[in-house]
Amino acid sequence: MSRRRLLILIADGEHGRLVRPAADNALRTERALDSILAHRRAADLTSDRPGASFHSGASARHAETPRHDPHDLAKETFAEALADHLNQTEAAGAFDDLVLVAPAQVMAAIRQHLGDASSRRIIGTLLKDLVKVPDEALAPHLAEWVRPVQRRGGSRAAGGGGI
Repeated sequence: MSRRRLLILIADGEHGRLVRPAADNALRTERALDSILAHRRAADLTSDRPGASFHSGASARHAETPRHDPHDLAKETFAEALADHLNQTEAAGAFDDLVLVAPAQVMAAIRQHLGDASSRRIIGTLLKDLVKVPDEALAPHLAEWVRPVQRRGGSRAAGGGGI
């Protein structure tokens, strides 16, 4: 029986990373994906200033607030790009099973843009922001989908081995 190829997307609105279990089930980041718009100022994310309106019977103008926060739109665009990347990766046959890990709003945006084939590969979701959690600390969060690390050979004695 061949081993199923698991891919885990860990994302937030600005960063994402594709993680896979190695042969010993240790989790390793395969690729990091970052939003190019994430740290720009709101003024740099919009094409120009908000429009202005007149009030009846007055000559004063008032700026209209934009209907959408530019940073929220940038996060939505990034989530769509992540979904597109997963769709391309699935089409290339690079994974059998998919786990998505992201905060609720980002998760919803990613799932909205996933294709049918990629969506059918989802075996689990986790509504957490684990982007800053290092690979070696991910296992407890993903234990439902990834077996514990299996080290080969002898183990070290407790308390020793320092340099």
